[in-house]
Amino acid sequence: MLVLSRKKGESIMIGENIELSVIDIQGDQVRIGINAPREVSIFRKEVFEQIKSENLKAAEKLKGRPELLEEIKKFQIKDKD
Repeated sequence: MLVLSRKKGESIMIGENIELSVIDIQGDQVRIGINAPREVSIFRKEVFEQIKSENLKAAEKLKGRPELLEEIKKFQIKDKD
């Protein structure tokens, strides 16, 4: 894990198009701003873990049921590009 120190108003770049900015520091809380392309999903870790868990449960229900997977694919959102 890379550990960096930043002060209020300073930023960190991830690649060329993701910027993490320290917006405010109050006690043991840090407010962070994230500037990233729309196609980059950003979640708090606890929400991400919950999504991952639910996806694994759903995948388990699809095992041995390829017809259900085909039905689900019909509801996928298509990119506008």
